[in-house]
Amino acid sequence: MKRWLRIVLIALAIAILAIQLYPAGRNNPPVANDLSAPPEVKAILKRACYDCHSNETSWPWYAYVAPVSWFVVSDVEAGRKHLNLSNWGEYTAKKRRTKAEEMVDEIEGGSMPLPNYVRMHSQAKLSAAEVEILKSWSAGDP
Repeated sequence: MKRWLRIVLIALAIAILAIQLYPAGRNNPPVANDLSAPPEVKAILKRACYDCHSNETSWPWYAYVAPVSWFVVSDVEAGRKHLNLSNWGEYTAKKRRTKAEEMVDEIEGGSMPLPNYVRMHSQAKLSAAEVEILKSWSAGDP
């Protein structure tokens, strides 16, 4: 039994090392037309949203360790696809309004920022006052 366990552990260690050779596609494309918003709104969004919803992702150390890196990159790619604040100025006025309203709805509903992200990045948690600032902004001319 001990020999079998040793073989399994060695095989597992080799597999973990081998998957490090398959890097995740971490990238930060150029910022095309970044969000133009009041400073307090931009500061909130940069702190809580930009890591997944912009081309200005700050890749944490664990984004360099497979297989966790694959999940992080996948989440960022999905976030950018749904809403990319680095391309905000390319959206039509109607689309900006819709995206801003969706953003507030998701924040108020507790689905954004992602609960798992907030556990690792407590600075992304939004206060009630910050949510109100975003609501006022989204109701205006985002």
